[in-house]
Amino acid sequence: MLLPTASAPVGNIDPPSADDPPRAIAFIVISTVLFAMLWIVVKLLSPRYSVYELTFFRNFFAIGPAVFMLARHGDFGVLRVKRISGHVWRAVLGITAMMLGFASYTLMPLANAVAISFMSPLVITALSVPLLGEKVGPWRWSAVVVGFVGVLVIVNPGEGFLTTGALVAIGGAAVTALAMITIRQLNRTDKPVAIVFYFSVFATLFSALPLPFVWVTPQGWDWALLIGAGLAGGFGQHFMTRAFALAPAAVVSPFNYVSLIWSVLAGWLLWDDLPGSNVFLGAAIVIASGLVILWRESRRGVKY
Repeated sequence: MLLPTASAPVGNIDPPSADDPPRAIAFIVISTVLFAMLWIVVKLLSPRYSVYELTFFRNFFAIGPAVFMLARHGDFGVLRVKRISGHVWRAVLGITAMMLGFASYTLMPLANAVAISFMSPLVITALSVPLLGEKVGPWRWSAVVVGFVGVLVIVNPGEGFLTTGALVAIGGAAVTALAMITIRQLNRTDKPVAIVFYFSVFATLFSALPLPFVWVTPQGWDWALLIGAGLAGGFGQHFMTRAFALAPAAVVSPFNYVSLIWSVLAGWLLWDDLPGSNVFLGAAIVIASGLVILWRESRRGVKY
């Protein structure tokens, strides 16, 4: 997965092949529910299992949905990619972002971590200049600056900006942006289903490396939760990919932010965490900035 973030999957989807906005919106909302289920399981199990082990199981059990997407595509020839090294690098970035994201869920209220993750599209815009050679005009630069102000509002500098949770969440959002830029580059030569498949395989292999040092054998219902987390993440990726194939990004992307609703509800019901007003205000600023960037991208004809 992309990291289960609330931002659009930059470059990892084909141009829309059908015009079905209602079904696309339904699919993207379903994906936000599935990703929220993943986050909840990670936060529930984090006291008993390390982030490394949780990352491994999330990727291992997501291989099934990746194979499903490949079979649904019907052409296994898409696995012949131009540069396998690019997929290896994408997996390294992806699991790093995933582990940082998972760690942030354990270190701070879920809604706060999810709100900070919304900054990824802003980082993508900033990094697209040096890494992709793209031109960013004053509208989008202004949106980036305002968006980062929104992140400051969320983390509330007056009450300890340099908290571990906030720094980890910001780091996760930044690495997610790097992963998305890599996906944009891979999408120039490789099919989306190949990108998703190779990520699932390589991410599983890489996240298995630390297991001998951190392994805790899951007990009882924890197995069901771990399997469910992997399937939720994998099928969440599937529904998100399908959504962006059925309608333009300008139609689909805003509905990604529904994930904040699920994170707030989960935090309140399961952990009695209610975000402060600064979180809602900051999230609104970050979301608005992201939508401005999306609007400008759409006017330029750029497909996410």
